[in-house]
Amino acid sequence: MSAASIGLIGILCLFALLLARAPVWLALTLVGFFGNMAVSGWRSAFAVLGTTPFDTASFYNLSVIPLFVLVGDIASNTRLSADLFNAARVLLSGVRGGLSVATIAAAACFGAVCGSSVATAATMTRIALPEMRKAGYADSFATGSIAAGGSIGILVPPSIILVIYGAIAEQPVPKLFAAALFPGLTLTALYIIVAITVARLRPDLASPVKHSTWPERLAALREPWQFVALFIITIGGIYGGIFSPTEAAAVGALGAILLGFLGRRINVPTLLKSIEGSVVTSCMLFIIIMGANLFSSFMVQTQLPNMMVATAKAMNLGPLSVMALIIFAYILIGCFLEGIGMVLVTVPVFLPLVTQFGYDPVWFSIIVVIVVELGLIHPPVGMNLFVIQAQVPDLDLSAVYRGILPFLVAPFVLILLLFLFPQLALWLPKLLYG
Repeated sequence: MSAASIGLIGILCLFALLLARAPVWLALTLVGFFGNMAVSGWRSAFAVLGTTPFDTASFYNLSVIPLFVLVGDIASNTRLSADLFNAARVLLSGVRGGLSVATIAAAACFGAVCGSSVATAATMTRIALPEMRKAGYADSFATGSIAAGGSIGILVPPSIILVIYGAIAEQPVPKLFAAALFPGLTLTALYIIVAITVARLRPDLASPVKHSTWPERLAALREPWQFVALFIITIGGIYGGIFSPTEAAAVGALGAILLGFLGRRINVPTLLKSIEGSVVTSCMLFIIIMGANLFSSFMVQTQLPNMMVATAKAMNLGPLSVMALIIFAYILIGCFLEGIGMVLVTVPVFLPLVTQFGYDPVWFSIIVVIVVELGLIHPPVGMNLFVIQAQVPDLDLSAVYRGILPFLVAPFVLILLLFLFPQLALWLPKLLYG
């Protein structure tokens, strides 16, 4: 049996394990180990199994993950995110759909600090949903806004998904963060347009909130200054070349802790709870990445990506046809696999194919994140939808499904814009890093 055939069997086994609800890390590890054994023998398989944990844990670029997770946990526990939402709510008072817009904007800003979509969706559910229910918003529209806003958290820098992509694709993380800035802002604007359009077409879904006075609006701007300062220091430091991503994450974590104590929003038990939560989350992520590295090593051994390139060229498929098939595959995979798992499973297979057809790996990283976002919010399995429902047990899941449907238009529009105007993602990285 050829190595490529073993690779195809390995991929089928991987998806079979995932469909059987095996943990992602276990499925990747088993297929990677036994695949390496089938292609290269026991000695080589055990050698890769023995070195992968150390290589992953000692990879400097991945140290950014626990630090940004810690920033997100502290920001959530100190209610910095609540200040952000309240400021947006007051500024947009009187606008039909204003609370939906406030939720999306606050979620984008919160995601710009914590880098996690699931954490953003969970946090905004606790903060925004009670306010929208109190204002007379339909559950479907409210939860759709929260799910859409939460998905922005993995596109706007710092993005944990982009850090993982950079580790797999061997691309510099600051360059990926720069590439994500304008697409992230564009997606936020598109979601806001959808929210305003839905509120105008279906006024029964969103009651207008009473107008706040201008003094009240100006006073609301004073509340989120700590959050804005945190964002400017961390992300501005990366773009300005002052910090590496890891240094920026460390500065952000320290800044969040100091602001929490100075504002009397945090105490030692709360800090310990945040540290414990970030350690648990980070350990889970690192175990998955270790399994993905085993699987990636198996894919390299099989030469399957090269075979896919040769097959696509033999079928006379053009670059656009190949990308359309890849995007369709991602949307399909998103029906049963969570975001990080999607990246770890697919990038080692698809990236060589994409680069062979002339696409920039930095540009492709943004496409990957957008389709992963789609996977997080499109029914029937979207992770963000389940996170929202889990926070509010009395919430009807069918209402969540109905609410997210109009917002699914925005990511597809952004994908189209990236094909028509690739510089939307590539201009800033070239300006900053050449």
